[in-house]
Amino acid sequence: MSLPHAILTALLEKPSSGLELTRRFDRSIGYFWSATHQQIYRELGKLEAEGHIRALPSEQPARGQKKCYEVLPAGRAELARWTAAPQDPRPLRDPLFLRLRAAAVVGTAGLQDDLRRHLDLHRRQLAEYEEIEKRDFPPGKDGAQDRLQHLVLRAGIDLETFWTRWLAQALKEFAELPGPPAA
Repeated sequence: MSLPHAILTALLEKPSSGLELTRRFDRSIGYFWSATHQQIYRELGKLEAEGHIRALPSEQPARGQKKCYEVLPAGRAELARWTAAPQDPRPLRDPLFLRLRAAAVVGTAGLQDDLRRHLDLHRRQLAEYEEIEKRDFPPGKDGAQDRLQHLVLRAGIDLETFWTRWLAQALKEFAELPGPPAA
């Protein structure tokens, strides 16, 4: 149910076309809630049918013209309702953890290389988040919206920091395993 709410949030930040939303998802929201171009357009249609958004009137003929959407009061109310509703945390489901557990009974062949690959990917994502933080949240940028957006980015930074530390520790454990090489 969260994709419509992600779209409502993005449209309240700035009325946009479907293509603009897709680009914004690729640059920001998509770091924690991804969606394809098709999913976004499908949800825009549903949100419009439910009376939560509308296409802004165009000064030019509609044929071939991209629609720009804005949130209506019903959409704002739905987003406020959803934001205020309690929600339990989701249990962590990561295939890497299951693969490590399975490696304890079937062997570790190939897993060490994949752990290194994961570590590299998380290091790159961490560097990207830190660059975004430097660029978008300089000292003194502390309006309410900025602070909440920065809080979300900090969660991403902290998660990537966790992953890089954990994967480095996992690789250290692999190096210390008794028996034949794990690779």
